[in-house]
Amino acid sequence: MTVIVVSGTGTEIGKTVTTAAVAAVALAAGRKVAVLKPAQTGVGPGEPGDAQEVTRLAGEGVTTLELARFPEPLAPNTAARRAGMAPVRPHDVADAAAKLATEYDLVLVEGAGGLLVRLDDEGGTLADAARLLGAPVLVVTTAGLGTLNTTTLTAEALRARGVESLGVVIGSWPTDPDLASRCNLADLPASATVPLLGAVPEGAGSLTGPSFRTSAPNWLGPALGGTWDAESFTRREGPGAGAAAS
Repeated sequence: MTVIVVSGTGTEIGKTVTTAAVAAVALAAGRKVAVLKPAQTGVGPGEPGDAQEVTRLAGEGVTTLELARFPEPLAPNTAARRAGMAPVRPHDVADAAAKLATEYDLVLVEGAGGLLVRLDDEGGTLADAARLLGAPVLVVTTAGLGTLNTTTLTAEALRARGVESLGVVIGSWPTDPDLASRCNLADLPASATVPLLGAVPEGAGSLTGPSFRTSAPNWLGPALGGTWDAESFTRREGPGAGAAAS
């Protein structure tokens, strides 16, 4: 597996931090890692974007590539149209990732927003790029109420397109999880029919780079190169733990 597409069930849910964690773990294992950001929106020229944040957190050893940057914080196709710029199309993403995969052991493709956000006015999406690549998608989701629906819909959309879902990572596990979050630890794998592969703690993105890199393996399961264990985490943080503490 040389290419993993990182998508999510929405925006601002921890995709960049999760991407950085996967990259950091792979780098620590001696792998050459590249991160591709097809469309960066809401960031002006010269301003740091998601790719720069991945470098800050994962370390200078990661190579990053941004295909296009649009200044307004909108869906990529809308942002491109309003800026009078050419959109990024699924085949652009697939071609760039495939080229990187000839030079790197692991290529992470971080999408913008959710899986089916439009890249162009013809309706091309990140799922289409994943299908062209034959690459699995790592779904980043939220912890709390509503996540079962959005995660299940994302998983169903992947299956309908013949794209493999690698698993689910909770992009921001709360410091003080509510009952819904605790219950979702057990319910997410059943609803999405894919394994839970990690839980990144709330605030992880505010850590210094060295602290982030030291901690990252504890947030990701073995399928992503880490040491995190879904069963023990659910036992410790799930609904039973909440009942025992009350």
